[in-house]
Amino acid sequence: MQATIAPVSHLNSNTRILLVEDNDISRQLMSDYLRHCGYSVHTLSSGSMFAQEMAQFRPHLVLLDLKLPDIDGFTLLEQAQQTLEWSQTPIVVISAFAFQADRVRALSLGARQYLVKPVMLPQIQQAISDELRALTVQ
Repeated sequence: MQATIAPVSHLNSNTRILLVEDNDISRQLMSDYLRHCGYSVHTLSSGSMFAQEMAQFRPHLVLLDLKLPDIDGFTLLEQAQQTLEWSQTPIVVISAFAFQADRVRALSLGARQYLVKPVMLPQIQQAISDELRALTVQ
């Protein structure tokens, strides 16, 4: 079954997404797809520049891998929740950690959704749409 590619939307063009993913192929694939969907995307291959990128890029949403080479995603989730101006930014975890304990921990640290790799690109698009829609309703 072939995945349907979402059309480019002018509504997405002002939406900034920060993608934190250490796997080069996954990061490139997801960023290309999100740009095709019309989002403005910045990527990080590690967590060391997370705070700087959050402050400068000011994303509307973060896609976060938990297993990073320098700092784990759980620590970044804690950092985001402890920083007032970032605490309302939705974070969607995309991780190979499939254990329920990891899911519960990430959600308790403020992640809005937890997707287990491998993830279909339309599933990521749906998670983004759901979170952005929830932001506009608030």
